[in-house]
Amino acid sequence: MFADRAYMARMVEKTPPSGLPFLKMHGLGNDFVVIDARDVAHHITTALVQALADRHRGVGFDQLAVIEHDAEADLRLTFWNADGSLSAACGNATRCIARHEMDRRGVAALTLRTERGILWAVDAGDGLTSVNMGQPLTDWADIPLAHAMDTLHLPIGGDPVATGMGNPHCSFFVEDAEAVDLAKMGAEIEHHPLFPQRTNVQFAHLIAPDHLRMRVWERGAGVTLASGSSSCAVAVAAARRGLTGRKVKITLDGGDIWIDWRDDGVWMTGPTATVFSGVLTPDWLAAAR
Repeated sequence: MFADRAYMARMVEKTPPSGLPFLKMHGLGNDFVVIDARDVAHHITTALVQALADRHRGVGFDQLAVIEHDAEADLRLTFWNADGSLSAACGNATRCIARHEMDRRGVAALTLRTERGILWAVDAGDGLTSVNMGQPLTDWADIPLAHAMDTLHLPIGGDPVATGMGNPHCSFFVEDAEAVDLAKMGAEIEHHPLFPQRTNVQFAHLIAPDHLRMRVWERGAGVTLASGSSSCAVAVAAARRGLTGRKVKITLDGGDIWIDWRDDGVWMTGPTATVFSGVLTPDWLAAAR
C-alpha cells in the first residue's frame, strides 16, 4: 500500500520510465484500479482500459479511476467502465479514493471534482466514509430517456423507476431480488431503447421501511457486488414511490451501505479498502495500448 505520493514517486524511480503505478481498491466488493496521475504521466486508451480490466491477463476491476489535479477541488476524478466506456459517476470509487486521500493528508474532509461537479467527502467515523453524490435527476431529459415520460413509472415490464445520478439508472422493486436472473435481465435492460446512453439496472425488495435488499447490474461492467450510484438511485426511487423514507440501509451482495437523501444532496456512507499497490510494466503497457 502506498503510504503517500512521495513513496509512489520513489517506486516510479525504481522502475523503467514507462512503468505505471496503480492502487487496487474496493468498496463492498465493487473493485477499482486507481491511477494517481498527479505526478505520473499517463495516456489512457480504450484498449488499455479493456486490457487492464481483464481479470486473467490484466489486473481486473469493475471501474478504473484516474486522479488528477484540479484548480478548485482537492482533486479531480475520471472514471472508465470495464468495457472501456467513460462513466460520469462512480460512488464507491469516489468514497474509496476520498478515504485514501483523507488519510494521506491527515484531514477529515475534502472535495473531489467529477462530472457531477464538486462533491464533498467526510470521515463518518468507525472506519466509514461519506460522500455527497449531489442531487438526483428525475426529469426524463436529464437522466436522459429517449422521450418525455413519467420517470416514476416507465413503460417497461415490471414498472421500474428512472433516476439520474450523473449516470442513468433503472430500478425495479420486486418481491424477491434474490430470485431475479440478474445476468439475463440486467443485460437486456441495459440496452433498452428508452435509455440512449444505456443504463445501470437494479432489482430491490423491501425488508423494512428503512431497509432495502438490492442487486445490481452496472452499465459497461455487468453484475457487480455493489454500486454506490446505484444505491443512491434505488434509495431515491424508493422514497419517491413512498416505499421508504429518505434515509435507508441497503444490503448488497457485498455488504451494507447507508443512503441519506438530504436537502443538499444524496449522502452515501460505507466502508472502503485499499488492497494492494503495483506497477504496470513497460512491456505489458506497450502490448495493451
